Amino acid sequence: MILKVYQKYLIKEFLTTALKISFIFFVLGFIMGILEELNFFSEYDVNYYFPIYLVFLNVPSLLYEIFPFIFLLTSQFFFIKLLEKGELNVFKNNGLSNFKILKLTTLVSFILGLLIITIFYNFSAILKFKYLDIKKEFTKDNKYLATITENGLWIKDEIDEKINFINAKSFTLNTLNDVDILQLNNQFEFLKNIRSKSAQIEKNSWILNESQIIDKSNNVKDEKKLIFQSNFNYKEINNLFSNLSSLTIWNLFELKKSYNSINYSTTEIDYHVQKIIAYPVLITIITLMASILMLNINYKKPRVFLIIIGILLSVVIYYINFFFGTLGKNEKLPLLVSIWTPITILTMFSIIGMIRINEK
Repeated sequence: MILKVYQKYLIKEFLTTALKISFIFFVLGFIMGILEELNFFSEYDVNYYFPIYLVFLNVPSLLYEIFPFIFLLTSQFFFIKLLEKGELNVFKNNGLSNFKILKLTTLVSFILGLLIITIFYNFSAILKFKYLDIKKEFTKDNKYLATITENGLWIKDEIDEKINFINAKSFTLNTLNDVDILQLNNQFEFLKNIRSKSAQIEKNSWILNESQIIDKSNNVKDEKKLIFQSNFNYKEINNLFSNLSSLTIWNLFELKKSYNSINYSTTEIDYHVQKIIAYPVLITIITLMASILMLNINYKKPRVFLIIIGILLSVVIYYINFFFGTLGKNEKLPLLVSIWTPITILTMFSIIGMIRINEK
């Protein structure tokens, strides 16, 4: 497709505005991030560049989260520039309607949205994973590790000068099934092996059911109920796998496969994947809404007023998404409904706003 001169100009202006605003938010994110990292590493002896390195790893993930807001501001400032320079009237006098301009900007936004989820998201997820992996080494959590494989849930837990390696074949909301616990001392010498049919993990004091205990002398003892102390409970285990933003799209599908292998709920993963799929559409609708807003209000109002309008609109969109997202993750609504209902609502408002848009 060969672009016309006006299309090249509008696309260039839109992309330039988007890059400028993205850079501003990158700088803001960097400043906030460096303050946070300096505070975190104030008790550690690290090289001066180390916090800066970590901020660069984390900022792309932050940008991904606020891109919808960036596109909203981009649309506002893009139309402010066209209106202030009188270019919108020039385009209209040459037969270019407002609708055609909206069509072009929304198409560009949709294409950028596709590029963001296919390239930028995976890039930011890789950096986020590296960021979390490094930060983990500076927290006490490096003693308490958990992972899910095709062989079940694996936990390394250090408590009371003992090291426990725990494997569970399956994991429901607050119960581990077919549990095998290998307990060692600080010198990694064998102490005992505990095999249980199930473990109730609502609290840090686990209740092991129908257990068989094998000590280092190979003596076997059966216990119907056994109390086992751990640093973990079901909430803490769930939290370990809640930072899905550090996983690439293919990693998400691999993790879902692992969850299915131990009968663990995949709701969080499914919700995250659906959000990624809907991301280009959300960005497109936000661009459309912001553009219509600019064409329907008096552009001569102070820029601060227009920015405040944009911020308020972003807050409304955020809370609508948060409300329906919470219902979806709690399985009160089907995931598709929780993801696409806010987008549908925004689309309806945009369609209403497009009425007689060419007369503006």
